[in-house]
Order: sequence, then structure tokens, then C-alpha cells
Amino acid sequence: MTLTLQSATRLLTDHHLLREIITPERWTLDATQIEGHDRPFADVTYDTRTVKPGSLLFCKGNFRADYLDGIDGKGLSAYVAETDFSQTTGATGLIVNDVRRAMSLLSAEFFGRPQDELTVVGITGTKGKTTTSYFTQAVLNAHCDGRCALFSSVDNCLDGHTYVESDLTTPESLDAFRMMRAAVDNGMRYLVMEVSSQAYKVERVYGLTFDVAAFLNISPDHISEIEHPTFEDYLYCKRQIIANARALVYGADMSHVDLIRQDAAAHGITATSFALHNAGRSSGTPADVVAWPSDAAHEAYHIAVDGTDLGDYHLAIDGDFNYLNAAAAIAIAQAAGVRLDETAALHAMEPVRIAGRMEQFRDPQSNTIAIVDYAHNYASVTALLDYVNERYGARDPRITLVTGSAGNKAYDRRREIVEAAQQRIHNFIFTAEDTDTEPFIDICMQMQGYVTAPGVTSTVISDRPTAVTNAIYDARAHSDRFNIILIIGKGDERWIKDHHRHVPFEGDDHIVERMFAPAAGGAQQRSDSAQPSDAQPSVTQDSATQASVGKAE
Repeated sequence: MTLTLQSATRLLTDHHLLREIITPERWTLDATQIEGHDRPFADVTYDTRTVKPGSLLFCKGNFRADYLDGIDGKGLSAYVAETDFSQTTGATGLIVNDVRRAMSLLSAEFFGRPQDELTVVGITGTKGKTTTSYFTQAVLNAHCDGRCALFSSVDNCLDGHTYVESDLTTPESLDAFRMMRAAVDNGMRYLVMEVSSQAYKVERVYGLTFDVAAFLNISPDHISEIEHPTFEDYLYCKRQIIANARALVYGADMSHVDLIRQDAAAHGITATSFALHNAGRSSGTPADVVAWPSDAAHEAYHIAVDGTDLGDYHLAIDGDFNYLNAAAAIAIAQAAGVRLDETAALHAMEPVRIAGRMEQFRDPQSNTIAIVDYAHNYASVTALLDYVNERYGARDPRITLVTGSAGNKAYDRRREIVEAAQQRIHNFIFTAEDTDTEPFIDICMQMQGYVTAPGVTSTVISDRPTAVTNAIYDARAHSDRFNIILIIGKGDERWIKDHHRHVPFEGDDHIVERMFAPAAGGAQQRSDSAQPSDAQPSVTQDSATQASVGKAE
């Protein structure tokens, strides 16, 4: 489908977004009065640097008139904005009430509405989105011969097997529809995508209806002046996925679950619940899909759907919460059309690994395990420590947590990470994480000030490689104890964001591998519970200097 000035005007009018069309000669609502109104746009963009002849430009965010200096010489055809820029450019202006909504609608149209050719799955929640997305993609790929695309906070995959590091949890709408078109052209039939609260806050998925939406869980997060002013706003934004879906999968034991059920009923969509219980469906909140341990060590889980036991599942990613994510993935896959008798497809999630998530390493020089993970808020830190207690509590481990927190946003995380951990660990090492303009040391000192539990030591080492190294040396100095070092927040990322720049960084996992390398030489193997798998979809970057872009959410 082609997009012209006339068809764009019609679409914006239908959605009550168009205010007027402005040129240096006239103001009008009738696109046919503009020369070239039926000429297809050659491209759509929100970056003035990529404008070419025939482009339609979206002037979003803190856009300034001086960004348009010289733009007519590039052949700009038209722009969409909330402000009249006719004093700066002779291009036709589509003046709208909400440029982000307009960008989503018009981008979908420009790329031929690729979402209509895909079964689109959207997954939201405070934690577990990425793991559940990878599990779901693995099942759908097995179901449809590798024709499932993925948009995640770690990687994007447009052909079912090639993974490229992503920029945002949920892409900008224009980028999302461009990638959807590429996925369709690559023969993809399904798309699994993470949907952040910010995606609804800033209209990245406006006009997009999900065939299946999953709402995994909710807990306070992303509360700040530049994200969500309150928890209510955070939850409300996430709930919008229900209003824009044809079917819902939700966590039966999540907070505010009654509200979620009411949303589904109000919008007339089917809802399937999932849960993690100790003894199957007979325990806890009844749910449609249930996972429960099949052995005392929690090394495998049964999963049942509507009382039908699907047998044992043994995941490559450890942790009870990941079996909850597996139950969610099966519920999602079933809602997307996978039959329960497709055993091989349902078990395709078992070998999946995600770089930087629950990666474990053993030190040959001491009785120490290091775990590298993306945990970064109260819920995820609590889940990680629950796992440590479940697996290793009987060995009375001495636990060190290496952590920081993001700058200029989500200020509540700083206190909550400390509160989640301080009664359950022995030592904090506060260090650099991503920031915009806040000095690392200020964030670390603030977090250290929240430590009140008696007997818990804390250290501030703002240089992250030094912090990780010191944690390992400290564990070796206490070799009379079993030590666990938890290094959280960065996963396998190869940069630290400092004053708007991505500064190359070795990576937590690479530092641990280097420090744990046997004295005689050779690479240190990850622990038995975290051996690499050939089916691993996300591969750790090989070079600390490889260009990458930070996640905004």
C-alpha cells in the first residue's frame, strides 16, 4: 500500500488527529488543493539527517525549527508536527494534535500494514518479559519451521534465527513497522515483542492490536519525573495492552489481578491464567496453566494445562521464576494456535539461553560461585535471592551483591534494591551502572545510605571492573566459607552509559571469566547449571569496543 499526502490526510482525519494542512501559500483541510497530493512518499523518517527526496518527516519530541535548516535542499516533501514550521521550510506541513500517534498510524500505512500479515504477541510485566519472549519465540519457531520474529530488550530477530542487539525494549513505532515489514518479507508468520509501559506512555504501539497479549506481573518500577509519576500511572499504561488485544494471558497470582480480569471482561476478550504452585493445581490460586516442581531440588518442573499434565520440563536457565515464565510461554503459544499435542514444539524452550541472565561461573581457586544477571529492581532482586536460598541455602553461603542503579530515572529502585537484599546478604559493593548526568559516586553513596541491617558491610567502588574484581578477591580471602557473588544490572552489556555516551566496558561476565580462568591457562567454563547451549539465541559480544546502544527502559 502506498502512502500519499491525500491518504495520510484521510487517515489522520479518521482518527481525529489532523488540525490543518499548511503550506506557504494556504491553510486547508483539503489535500487535493496541494500539488502532488497523490504522489507516494518515498520514505518516512524522524531523523532530519536521513531525509531524501520525497520523504515524510515526523517532528517528534523536543524538535526545534533550526533542525530544518537546509532541509528543502534535501527534497523534503512534507512533515508531520504539532507546530507550524512554514517559516523554516517550504514543505507541506500536516499539523496534528499528537505527532507520536500520527507517526504510528502513518508508519504502519507506509509499510503496508505488516501487522495484518503476522500473528503478533505482545508481552508486558515488571519482570520476566525478555525470558518469556525468548521461550515463546522458541516454541513458535518449532511450531512453524522457524518463522517467528522477535523484538526484545536484548535482541531483535527478523528472520527467525539472526539476532541483532536492540536499542529499546519496544522500538519506536516507525522502526517497529519497518522491522515488521522486513520480517514479513523474510517469510515470518509470527512476531513476539516486549511491550514496555513507556511504549504506551509515548504512543509507540498506538493503533496496534495484539493477537495475544500477556501481562506477567506488576510491582512498582520506573517511577520518576521522566517516566511515570506514580505507580498508578505505571500500571495504567501497562493495562492498555489489554484494551488493544484479542486474547489475554495473565499471571493468576499477580498483584491487582482482579483489575486485570475486569479489564479483560470489559473489552470482551478471552483470558488464560498461569501460575507457579508447589503441588500443581490443587494448591494456591486456580489457574489454567500451572507449573510445579517434579523433584525436591527443583531441577525440573511439571506443567499442566487445564488439568492435563504435559510432563517434565528441564530448562537451561535456572530458577523457579523461569519455570513460571515457561508456564506463561505455553499459555501464550496455545493462545497463538499451538496444540498441546505438539510436544516437540512445547519443549523447544528447554535449551534456550539468554546472555547475561542467570549465568553462573565457578572459581577453581576457591569455593565460590558468581552469578551474572540483569536483576535491577525489588522484584527481580527478590526473585534472584529466593533462587539462591532455594538452591544453596543449606550450605549457608556468604553472599556479596555487586550492584548500582540507573541515573536520572527510577529513583525508587535505589532504596528497593537495598531493602530487597540487606536482610539476606553479607556484603554490598555499590558501583557504576548506567546514568545520564548523575555522577556514579552520588548514586552509590545514596544507596549505601539505605543500608541499615546490622552486620551487613558495604563498600563503594564506582569503577565497575574494580568492583567486580574486588568482590572476587574478597571471596577468595574468605575461602573457609562457601561464597556466592551476585553481579546484577548489566548482564552481558559491553558499555556503561555516562553523560549520554556509551563508554566501552569489558562486561561483568567477561571479567568473571577472566578472573576465574585456571592458572594454567584456558577459558573458564560456566558452572554445570549454566553450560552454553547450541540453541542459545543471544550471543555475548566478543569485543568491548563493538558499537551498541543502551536500552531506554
